[in-house]
Amino acid sequence: MSELPKPSVLFVCVHNAGRSQMGAAFLTHLGAGRVEVRSAGSAPARAVNPAVVDAMREVGIDVSAETPKVLTVEAVQSSDVVITMGCGDACPYFPGKRYLDWKLADPAGRGVDAVRPIRDEIERRVRELLADLGIEAG
Repeated sequence: MSELPKPSVLFVCVHNAGRSQMGAAFLTHLGAGRVEVRSAGSAPARAVNPAVVDAMREVGIDVSAETPKVLTVEAVQSSDVVITMGCGDACPYFPGKRYLDWKLADPAGRGVDAVRPIRDEIERRVRELLADLGIEAG
């Protein structure tokens, strides 16, 4: 019996330093290798937001080694699901892709206390996405 191909998910936000990094980290962690995960930004920052690093560390996920990446057409083309998080029209559209727009506060310039509720909402949505993809959260 052949295995079904892994679904591929791309998280996109402007700086790829907060929301999309948290989404990718949760999906990588909870998907436990059953989902191909990417993240990118339309105008990437130099580094991941330190408050995001701290907030994710609190839930046992280390994103300190992650680096913001630029959004490419190829990343969108090779993804089954594209989740935008405040990048507006900067994300290219391709017919046949599933697009979700998660409206979430931007953690840029905020402390860890403000990042926690954003982090928790992203985790909740990632768990819903996994269930929708037919994958049990690990």
